[in-house]
Amino acid sequence: MKRTTKDYVWPIIGLAAVAFSAWMLFDQLRHISLEDIIASLYAIPYYNWLLAVLATLAAYAALAGYDWLALLHLHKRLPWGFITAASFTAYAIGHNIGASVFSGGVVRYRAYKSKGLSAAEVGILVAFCSFTFSLGAILLGGLVLLLDPVMIRRFFEDMPLWAPIGIGIAMLGVVALYVVGSRLHFKTLELRWFKLQYPRPDIVMRQLVIGPLELIAAATIIYFALPESANVNFLLVLGIFLASFSMALVSHAPGGLGVLEICFLIGLPEVDPADLIAALLVFRLLYLLIPLALSLVVVLFFEHDQWLRRRPTE
Repeated sequence: MKRTTKDYVWPIIGLAAVAFSAWMLFDQLRHISLEDIIASLYAIPYYNWLLAVLATLAAYAALAGYDWLALLHLHKRLPWGFITAASFTAYAIGHNIGASVFSGGVVRYRAYKSKGLSAAEVGILVAFCSFTFSLGAILLGGLVLLLDPVMIRRFFEDMPLWAPIGIGIAMLGVVALYVVGSRLHFKTLELRWFKLQYPRPDIVMRQLVIGPLELIAAATIIYFALPESANVNFLLVLGIFLASFSMALVSHAPGGLGVLEICFLIGLPEVDPADLIAALLVFRLLYLLIPLALSLVVVLFFEHDQWLRRRPTE
């Protein structure tokens, strides 16, 4: 198959984001030793490790809810176990490879096609899941900016306080418009090869719960991995996480490599950098690396099962 220029655009953007983030990260961490980071990891209490693991499970349960809601929107009923495995594998691989909409979409296509969904239906499912994430991020981002507008000055020192308040109100306005559009049955959005309809109001309400829940649970992993002596409130961690995770997705950097670290190092200058890096390593281990390893096992079992189904019976 002939490749076009656009096939190389996102990989190049991702590599550029990783390179730039690595350069900035090196500048920030050049005075920190590996021994300091290891000591910070050992200093995390076992109870906090347990809480971080539970937060990870909650995050991936909410991610499975994305797919469940999308299938509900499509009027498709599939076993919950299959939905959970498909969602877990798609997000675990997508988060680590980068360009998660596309990489995770390939996994979903392979999985849901085996259950009878058409290519157009899988496309709607992927778009719906991406929008549920975006909706949750916009809702939480708007609330965070209204509850703690001073937070923005950690990144933009001279920004007047009316700016984050105005942005927060605008973000919540977008969410409100989406809710109103669902209730008033706004016109269907047509995108080339499929139609994207406003979900039913009951589905929209569930989106407004499940989307924020996943992001809150993911941010909680980092929060529990930070030392109590840092005295950082959860709202601040959530706000920085939303900004960093969104930037990581936009940059298409694999696993948000370097992007998360830079945002937290800039956003939390009062915390020991070794403690911050240790907390982010815990996040990467629980939310990215272990799920990736488990997802590869799921893929192997799935492909083996598909091969057995295609093999002619003797």
